[in-house]
Amino acid sequence: MGPHSGRRAERRWLLLALLPLSGALCFSELFFVTEPRDITAPRRGSVVLDCQARGEAPVAIRWLKNGLNVRDSERVYLLSNGSLYIPEVENRRGDKSDEGVYQCVAQNKFGSILSRKARLTVASISAFLTQPVSVLVAEGSVARFACRIAANPSAIITWELNQTALSPATERVTVLPSGVLQIHGVQLRDAGRYCCVAANIVSRRRSAEATLTVSPAPVSGPPRGPRIIAGPQNLTASLHESVVLECLATGHPRPLVSWSRADQEPMDVFSTRVLGHGNLVIADVKLRHAGVYVCRATTPGTRNYTTATANLTVLAPPSLVEWPESLTRPRAGTARFVCQAEGVPAPSVTWLKNGEELHSNGRIRTYNSKLVINQIIPEDDAIYQCLAENGQGSVLATARLIVVMSEDRPSAPRNVRAETVSSSAILLAWDRPHYNADRVIAYSVHYMKSEGINNEEYQVVISNDTTRYIIDDLEPAYNYTFYVVAYMPIGASRMSDSVVQRTLEDVPLRAPELSLSSRSPTDIQVSWQPLPPRLSRGRVLAYGLSLRMAPDGAVTLLELPGNCTRHFVEELRPDTVYQLRIAAATRVGWGEPSTWTSHHTPTASRTNVPLAPLLQLEPLNCTTMVVRWKPSEGDVTAVQGYRVSYHEEGQPDGATIQLGARRSHYVIGGLDPRRKYHIGLLAYGSMGDGYQADQTASTPGCVSVRDRLVPPPPPPHRLYSRANSSSAVYLQWDRPAFTMGQPVRYTVRCNPPGVQNASLVLYLQTAETSLLVRGLEPNTRYEFAVRLHVDQLASPWSTVIHQNTLPEAPTRPPAAVRVTQIERDTALVSWRQPEEPNLAVTHYTILYAPRRAWVAGEWQLLRRDGSTTMALLENLTPGDIYMVRVSASNQVGDGPFSGEVELAVEGQNQIHAVGAAVAKAFFGTYHDMDLKSTMGIMGGLSIALVCILVCVLVLLYHTKVRKSLAPKRARPGNHQLLQASAPPGTNEQPECLEALVSAPRHHFIDTKGGTDLVIKSCGPAKPSAHKKTWLFFGGGGKRRPEKEQVQRKGYCECSYRPATAVLMHEDVEVGQPPSRTVVFGLPRDTEGSHGSEGSQETGDSGHYSHDEAGVADVQPSSLEEGDSGALGGEERPRLEDMGDPVQMAFHPPHEPPDTSQRVLPL
Repeated sequence: MGPHSGRRAERRWLLLALLPLSGALCFSELFFVTEPRDITAPRRGSVVLDCQARGEAPVAIRWLKNGLNVRDSERVYLLSNGSLYIPEVENRRGDKSDEGVYQCVAQNKFGSILSRKARLTVASISAFLTQPVSVLVAEGSVARFACRIAANPSAIITWELNQTALSPATERVTVLPSGVLQIHGVQLRDAGRYCCVAANIVSRRRSAEATLTVSPAPVSGPPRGPRIIAGPQNLTASLHESVVLECLATGHPRPLVSWSRADQEPMDVFSTRVLGHGNLVIADVKLRHAGVYVCRATTPGTRNYTTATANLTVLAPPSLVEWPESLTRPRAGTARFVCQAEGVPAPSVTWLKNGEELHSNGRIRTYNSKLVINQIIPEDDAIYQCLAENGQGSVLATARLIVVMSEDRPSAPRNVRAETVSSSAILLAWDRPHYNADRVIAYSVHYMKSEGINNEEYQVVISNDTTRYIIDDLEPAYNYTFYVVAYMPIGASRMSDSVVQRTLEDVPLRAPELSLSSRSPTDIQVSWQPLPPRLSRGRVLAYGLSLRMAPDGAVTLLELPGNCTRHFVEELRPDTVYQLRIAAATRVGWGEPSTWTSHHTPTASRTNVPLAPLLQLEPLNCTTMVVRWKPSEGDVTAVQGYRVSYHEEGQPDGATIQLGARRSHYVIGGLDPRRKYHIGLLAYGSMGDGYQADQTASTPGCVSVRDRLVPPPPPPHRLYSRANSSSAVYLQWDRPAFTMGQPVRYTVRCNPPGVQNASLVLYLQTAETSLLVRGLEPNTRYEFAVRLHVDQLASPWSTVIHQNTLPEAPTRPPAAVRVTQIERDTALVSWRQPEEPNLAVTHYTILYAPRRAWVAGEWQLLRRDGSTTMALLENLTPGDIYMVRVSASNQVGDGPFSGEVELAVEGQNQIHAVGAAVAKAFFGTYHDMDLKSTMGIMGGLSIALVCILVCVLVLLYHTKVRKSLAPKRARPGNHQLLQASAPPGTNEQPECLEALVSAPRHHFIDTKGGTDLVIKSCGPAKPSAHKKTWLFFGGGGKRRPEKEQVQRKGYCECSYRPATAVLMHEDVEVGQPPSRTVVFGLPRDTEGSHGSEGSQETGDSGHYSHDEAGVADVQPSSLEEGDSGALGGEERPRLEDMGDPVQMAFHPPHEPPDTSQRVLPL
């Protein structure tokens, strides 16, 4: 029984554990099989709006019209399958109209879901908005008629000639869907009365007739350049529609029409075609087709052309890129749903709960396209929908939240009560739960403002040892709602009953901002805005206005009622600076007064000038403020413009900004958060500056995540730019997935890259997701960024994108055109780039021909790249006079040609006479090079020569230093000289060589036998005493005769002094022990020492650093005989005491010196 009962218990616990998971994954979801769609129906026609849903039965369906329930009536019936039937559609005014937005709602035990929106429209057709107009054209030219009508569904347009249907199937006649009739190559038989006919399912309408009169063709005259008489218009099209961009051109001969895109994108050859003689048709419009299209009309065989542009905007309905997923959460947990959509324009996202719109309040928050539910309660178990919509349609996604209940949980805290302590604190108390109170581990106190929506809910967690808590971060004079939740290790209780309590009033947090203006030289009009509740902290009962003459005049105090927002101060002195400030009071007391605001009354002699404008300041965000104004009432003075000035409080006046007379607002950007600014505005006219209006405003603080406990909104994304013209750039971006209900604004930043002057940064404000930035410089690179503002939250700047404005077509011809003959049949033509700023030249065109051919219009053409400013004219005819012209061109257009330059082509005998002229022309061309380029080349060459010279000097210096540090042989002195045993002239070394070496006082010997002396067979090397000189200065490179003589000898000469150390040297054969020990360690210079063979064999460098030196005075006992050190296996040198501490001999112990060995004093 024990094992079986244990298995059953395990199965039971496993089933309980999997129950919530199975509910999340396998519940019967409620979904739509068929949703209603947009319908256009004729009046009194019948309509069926389909709606079918599936899910766990029973499933009930109801309908909404414009958000209100639709009830069965004589005109509307709900069918058994859930569809809505309207037998006769009406479009009367009032409740009898059936037009509107319809949605169906499906419901079962899990919750409710809402369908997408379907619009029912009654078909209609209006009168003609544009009638065709009679025209008179010449035979062979182009005729155009146009008509326009509003219809739903769209009307089909046809044309009649003399009340007979006009066939558009001819090559000369083109009928556009927009209602335009084009006739190319007009003939006399085309004359007559034309009528536009529009028809749809409602009716058929005829326009007024227009007469086409054809005059005889004119006598053949000079050619006429191309001219576009009907260019393309800016269009906005929905996805998958078809659009037509019209381009009708005339000229003699007939111009050729071509299309391109201004953004250099290739044309979509699969979806576009040309209708008639130049109209562009785009079938099945997609997002990639959006852009600026350029129609170009060109005279055949020439470079003469003209262009027209139009912008095509493509709108797209919302589409989901991220769907919410169904969740299972326990009570008091947190659920997060995510939904992101895209479309053009950017769709807004709304969250629904059981088909009803869900508002952010307390536990439930919507931001960044997310839905967050905190402190989940059983009532949160529902079906949630994400609704994304824009003007092109809507789309929904569905998810369900399942709340898991626990039976063994505490009951809710009881008897919750609140008591106001001060203007910012409330004491909250409660009783412990009635059930499982002893198992409670903590309490959470929740509170939020009671009034309004989208209020933030705050939570404080406290321990279980108290049932009282003071909330002390509240705002004065507000109602707050409180509730408490008890927690156990296995879950949380229900929410307690909520309680509402109001905080006390307090003195105003700050004073209002003053606005000052004068209507005459002896008065000041003072106005201010009422304080918002968070600043007034109660009901304002009075205002105190203080006035004084600047800077330290007597103060006059005026007390005004609390509902007053304006006051006139009269009987003042003209041309005087006054200072004013204001304070506000509640029943608790007076708040702090504002800072003094200065105002200068006008002079008495200033007449017939504009009055002070009505000024209004609006902080858009923490760094931007918009200044709005309108002319003063009754002011009839002509205004020529406005001047705006602003500065931070306590700072000197800033620069004055001059604006046009038509401006009514100005955006001030780049301000500091939480600062007070003084703004002045005046209008000026022909008689001078008018009266100035002054106002003070403060920028709000930039709210951070810590301040709001919510993340800042994300920046706009998918920022796109394209050059619209040489002075304008079109920007477009997508609104981020952000679902707060407040209105959203954007700040666009525009400036050249790397700008250091803040005044060159342009800030623009807009509420749309696109903007055309105007007033830019041609052919200039700009960088753009966008940030989003909602409420007081500001997003980071978006990713910076760069865009070049289009260059302007050259307006001037190339300068300094010169032509010079260089051979019998060849000439050189040179020129300079047109003198225009920011001009981009892609190529040059050279026209040249003999004078006779030039008059007849027969010329020869050459093209050269934009980086070239000269060309060769070949195959010229000697004796002829040639005319030459040059023009500059870029991708925008062609510039004018220069004036004619004549060249008389000389014969062979005269070529040499013009040689000097050729050289002058050639070098003159390079003389005209940019001065900056010439100076740059000369500077670069100078720097290179200086660098080479410095490198040579450094190398010579190092060579000389190495030579000066090389070991040198001792010069013979006045001491006794001992000659080596080997005779001069032989290369053999003596069998045993003994040398006397002077013990230097300023050198060291370390414990390992190392020394800073360089020892050679002839003694220590000493630095040269003569001054270092450069090789090419004064014979420094010649060797002395003494050195050459010493080197020719086979031995060295050393000096001997008493009290010296003696260095014993003996040649040792390989494999035999040395007969004498070497006392000193390895020499520092292996190249100049005969005792470094051991180091070379073992790989030791033979060098010791000063850091390795142990002591300066080495004792004899510090060296052991068995220590081979750095001698590569040989016996370590030994230093022994010979009795006298000053004199040390290098003889073996107790062995007399061998007199047969020569001693070399060093």
